[in-house]
Amino acid sequence: MDALSFFALQHARVHSSNVAPGSSLADLVFGSLTDQQMRVRPGKGLNSLVWLLWHMARVEDVAVNLVLTAGRQVLDDGWSSRLHVPRTDVGRGMTEDEMVDLTTRADVGAVRAYRDAVGRQTRDVVAALGSAGLAELLNPADAARASRGFTPLEGQPRAVELGTSAITHNAVHLGEAATIRSLAGFAIGI
Repeated sequence: MDALSFFALQHARVHSSNVAPGSSLADLVFGSLTDQQMRVRPGKGLNSLVWLLWHMARVEDVAVNLVLTAGRQVLDDGWSSRLHVPRTDVGRGMTEDEMVDLTTRADVGAVRAYRDAVGRQTRDVVAALGSAGLAELLNPADAARASRGFTPLEGQPRAVELGTSAITHNAVHLGEAATIRSLAGFAIGI
């Protein structure tokens, strides 16, 4: 299996099956929940599931579309108004009140659709970059395009940033989401 095929397989697992067919951990964790359940925060200081889904999408959108390709973010295609979230950052360092506000105001269906759109765009970017593009090193201009709360490492291959932001970051937050879902009493059927 080559690196691009490996990426596609792992990326599919951390996104919904609307992004790529196959086994999806994201479907297990975020699927079959109502909008109300997606907004539950089972304790102070804990994220809601909708906040996590939004944050995961934002990090991948910024990393892939601003940092790796110097392109337009998926968010720029009218998503802010659809999401009912005026923020353009990735959510890092939000206050408790800001987290509650986002959780309350976000359109859950739009957040799901936005994350799917980001996932599909990532797959298109990876196909276009190919192995040679992913081997290129990030430079200071790449890092300068990152949004507040997101800092890529200059000098690392684009593939490392891609794997970190589009796979590992999502996998970590899927684990967090599974824990929050469990704490809220929404069992995951496997």
